[in-house]
Amino acid sequence: MARRTGLARVAGPLLAGLLAVLLTACSGSAGSAPPTCPDSALTCPASGPTGTPGTPGTAGTASPTAATGTPTGPGAPAGGGSGASGTPAPRAACASPAACGFPDARSTGPRIPLTPHRTGNLSVRENGTVIRGWDITGSLDIYADDVTVIDTRITSANWWGVNLRPGFKGLRILHTTITAVPGKGPDNGGVDYAVSNMGTSSVEVGWCDVSVFGDALSMGQGDIHDNYVHDIAPFVNQSGEWQHTNAVISGGGNTGHLVVRHNTLLNPTGLKQGASGSIGLFADTGVVRNVTVDRNWIAGGAYALYGGATGATGIKVTNNVFSTQYHPASGGYGTVAHWNADGAGNEWRGNRLSDGRPVRPEPSP
Repeated sequence: MARRTGLARVAGPLLAGLLAVLLTACSGSAGSAPPTCPDSALTCPASGPTGTPGTPGTAGTASPTAATGTPTGPGAPAGGGSGASGTPAPRAACASPAACGFPDARSTGPRIPLTPHRTGNLSVRENGTVIRGWDITGSLDIYADDVTVIDTRITSANWWGVNLRPGFKGLRILHTTITAVPGKGPDNGGVDYAVSNMGTSSVEVGWCDVSVFGDALSMGQGDIHDNYVHDIAPFVNQSGEWQHTNAVISGGGNTGHLVVRHNTLLNPTGLKQGASGSIGLFADTGVVRNVTVDRNWIAGGAYALYGGATGATGIKVTNNVFSTQYHPASGGYGTVAHWNADGAGNEWRGNRLSDGRPVRPEPSP
């Protein structure tokens, strides 16, 4: 009798503990809603303190946050490409970005109602400007320091959605949708850059929903995190050629660090319509160096990743999922090309296809 009484006393707490563990495990499932946060928060979720944006369109200083906790070509077949090799990895396969916790339309873009602003091609020239809650028909050309664009939608018919000019710094674009109308852009109907960094300072792009632009996120240094890049629209440029398309592109010669972390980067462009990479690290204007590509869902392009080629150093590609949703090897010609295995500080670790097979790049010729 005493034993049966003891079991009865602990049965309730044990059951409650088991239920708590199960609820915790389920809370991170694919069907769960994205985390909520106050409308005034600069980042959501955030790993550091947040600031309060100023009034939209007025000068103000946005408090910096540590959003990620980290420091801040050609489309034809080429040698040095690779597909997947080896036996299946022990990690589970992923059916979709959302199923494995990567960004999608539900976790990116504005979190608040928006007010229409037909700005046209607007130049921002006041330091500390915060644009928040705007539904912009036009584009933003930044000639100022510490500008924040947050909880906004931009529909551009310019060469870019947001552009940072040389000599300026501190641009942050958070929780924003950046898109365009196919056939209405200046490049023979096409649009080139959702975010363009023409300078040498870092640009932060986080929790943004980006579509249509040919080279969606273009920069040599920056912090690109938690974004959903999709539905790139191919077009024939003013030279009469299919414009090369990339979800993220860097032309080399960078002076800072480029971090590409925890994004969904999709380039569905056909191989005969200018497909280049999902991530394109090209030595077009100089040597590629100091790039971190970590924990992204990557799909599409001629090769899904162009790795910087000869001379590239400090390139770390870790724990990425190369999806087979468009091509069996993620990219049309293979998974990765132009990887400089002998470059100082270069690291390739933990990368796999979405079916679980590991990806090992062949060295660049």
